[in-house]
Amino acid sequence: MTKIPACVVAATLLLSNWVAAAAQAQTQAQAQTPRVTLSVATFPDLDRAARAALPRWNQLHPGIAVKIVSLQYPDHHTAMTTALATGSGLPDVMAVDFRFIGRFAEGGGLEDLNGAPYGAGALRDKFVRYTFMQATSSTGALAAMPADIGPGTLLYRKDLMDKAGIGEAELTRSWESYIEAGKKLKAATGAYLMADSADIRNIVMRTGLAQDEGIYFDRAGKVLVESPRFVRAFELGRMVRQAGLDARATEWTNEWAAGFKQDRIATQMMGAWLAGHLKNWLAPDAAGRWRSAPLPGGVLASYGGSFYAIPKKAAHKPEAWAFIRFMTTERQTQLESLRALDAFPALIEAHADPLFDEPIAYLGGQRARQLWRDIAAKVPPVPVHKLDSMATDIIRAEYDNVVANGKDIKAALADARALIERRARR
Repeated sequence: MTKIPACVVAATLLLSNWVAAAAQAQTQAQAQTPRVTLSVATFPDLDRAARAALPRWNQLHPGIAVKIVSLQYPDHHTAMTTALATGSGLPDVMAVDFRFIGRFAEGGGLEDLNGAPYGAGALRDKFVRYTFMQATSSTGALAAMPADIGPGTLLYRKDLMDKAGIGEAELTRSWESYIEAGKKLKAATGAYLMADSADIRNIVMRTGLAQDEGIYFDRAGKVLVESPRFVRAFELGRMVRQAGLDARATEWTNEWAAGFKQDRIATQMMGAWLAGHLKNWLAPDAAGRWRSAPLPGGVLASYGGSFYAIPKKAAHKPEAWAFIRFMTTERQTQLESLRALDAFPALIEAHADPLFDEPIAYLGGQRARQLWRDIAAKVPPVPVHKLDSMATDIIRAEYDNVVANGKDIKAALADARALIERRARR
């Protein structure tokens, strides 16, 4: 038998090891090379939550790349409305804001996440109770999964209230007490109680709903805008305007933002997420001066929220569902969103994190997330309707006729009902 030289054996072994290592490296490279590119259509600031989650997503799903396409809030929803109507230019994952979820849920262009292979109905108890109803159509189809919520709160400038001798209880006891406190505030500081009298209208008309009533429509499609809650909402808003307690600054306008920066607006009723906007861009220099309180009169309400949906004509539905579950059902992802942009988690499991007990420096060390968590747990479910956005625009216009032009409230609401019914028949 011919003896093979040791050097040849060693070389052969090295070559064999190298080939094996090269094959393993190629296999790993192939595994890490994305097989699919998932398109996610979203809007600011929700896009920040998706981007913050990408590093961990890429670790867990190396075969699925994510391309985030973000447009400004109105442009995004206009683009998605057009895409659903035409069936072209659709993303795999579509972000939807609360204001549009009713219209999109009833439109029929989104996957029913209750059905196979999704089975989202089994996840319902994991989320704040009112969120699933917001995204459910009149036929029972679940159009989207909740990502974040906006527990309603009254944010107020404590330093201005202290100067006027106003305690928090005066602001929150009742709507009448809140308005009277505004008069004291204006006399003592010159600051406005609120940005726009429409703020009080918006919240009051959303309270005291009967079982299965939506804001504007009941389950049978009857228009509800002449109900006592709308009358009271218009009356209180008119009272604020007549007393000169609002800055007449519509939310999200430059005038609205300037009011916070210039210490001219002392309270704002909105979702808890507004505290993050105040800290980051609306009033960063007012750190430590703001506080959070319950809404006046013990009112419980939700201001907005974000959802993720899958269009029926999406190209990568299994991957889209994996991404949506990652963004909505994973505790760590939800907490990352809270840290990144103060997006309040829709996932109940996330609410038990110690982060909710931490003091918030911007709010003077207040442990406000505890309050927001309690509010979120108590907000009642409210059905949405595909024409909610249209009804909102009509009510807004008629309210302006009341406070700016002196139109009679009952006449304004009767005209609003007639116009909503006429447009609903189209």
